Amino acid sequence: MAGLELALAVNGSLDDVRSRLVHRTAAPPGTEPLSVGVVGLGYVGLPTALGLYARGVPAIGVDVSAERLAAIRTGTVDLPDDDRGALATALDAGGLRLTDDPALLSDVDAVVVCVPTPVDRHRVPDTAALRAACTAVVEHARAGQTIVLTSTSYVGTTREMLIEPLQRRGLRVGVDVCVAFSPERIDPGVPAHRQRETPRLVGGETPRCSERAARLIGYLTDAVYAVSTPEAAELAKLYENVYRAVNLALANEIADICGHLALDPIEVTTAAATKPYGFLACFPGPGVGGHCIPCDPHYLLWQLRTAAHPAPLIEQAMTAIAGRPRRVVARAVELLADTGGSLRGARILVVGVSYKPGVRDLRGSSALDILAELARRGAEVHYHDPLVPDCTLPDGTRLLTETDPQGTDWDLVLIHTVHPGVEYGWAAGCPRVLDATYRFDLAPHRQLV
Repeated sequence: MAGLELALAVNGSLDDVRSRLVHRTAAPPGTEPLSVGVVGLGYVGLPTALGLYARGVPAIGVDVSAERLAAIRTGTVDLPDDDRGALATALDAGGLRLTDDPALLSDVDAVVVCVPTPVDRHRVPDTAALRAACTAVVEHARAGQTIVLTSTSYVGTTREMLIEPLQRRGLRVGVDVCVAFSPERIDPGVPAHRQRETPRLVGGETPRCSERAARLIGYLTDAVYAVSTPEAAELAKLYENVYRAVNLALANEIADICGHLALDPIEVTTAAATKPYGFLACFPGPGVGGHCIPCDPHYLLWQLRTAAHPAPLIEQAMTAIAGRPRRVVARAVELLADTGGSLRGARILVVGVSYKPGVRDLRGSSALDILAELARRGAEVHYHDPLVPDCTLPDGTRLLTETDPQGTDWDLVLIHTVHPGVEYGWAAGCPRVLDATYRFDLAPHRQLV
């Protein structure tokens, strides 16, 4: 494998991890794909295309959204400054071509599928976009291609949506085409978690599929860890986010316990994290947002329910996560009542509505649920977020950011998301500040959830 060491052991322990890591510092001579098609140009697909271009691999970006393609062309997308510059360079140099025509996928040597896998309002997986993308990839696949699915989904998705349809077309997987699952590991807004330094998993249908996929994914990361099947990689990705969800639910519960005992949950968590083994620090907050943690575990739960297989711990964690915004609202009611006020008619400002600091992403943000519930219960709601000029609540209500919240007579200021580099000193003068982040130290009289 021209310097790549790939072990496909079916069984092993943690000591076996090193034997399955593919360390890659340069492309093996003669193995570079001439071009790669990236299907879906969202928060995973666009950085994927830019990562390929950075390693000298031209990409064709395919997206069905004309609005998204226009935003990419104009650079009005949520990217770090370095990536924003790389995007402009890639577009100018022709290293990233944009299209809404999936027929162009027949011209590339490899395809990476990066479409979103959300859940609906009943938390049932919505695989419409994924099925449509995979159908297009299969329709335009040709012999010699390597096809890698990165979208998180239920176990068996790669087989159901790619491997079996390709075989029905007469393309032998592992011989004519290579297929693998390599789950995305993108952490928007966190510079320390860049693609290059983050290991990736690969699970191919055959050893040759894994080898080809590892070479492709190796352009994006310095380390690829191979597992025996696509299904093993799919469940590993679900496990990653289930693990995080369970621990975040626990962190919020510990925060509530700390409130009962008049202790600081950040101090307690930080102290526990000094243990160098057996503990992963998770910090409480107003809710869990983004695309991964609030959504991905439901793909596993949905699959298990269809087989009547119980998963009570995961179920309880996801129920607790979904209920966290209501807990924040209940605490707001308590705080207003303690000072003789009422939620009905109260002027409430929510500070920060994106789901995490440093990004404009509103997907799954608990701030939207908090604002909607406060409004439903009679409050006059406003928000302040320099990164988000407007937002739409679940009931369709559109709000505009308060560009200058200083000096306004708010009945309650609720801290939801604190962005780096933003001035929040004005909050010190607000008489009632509810800190749902547990770490906002600019208001001396703040109360915690």
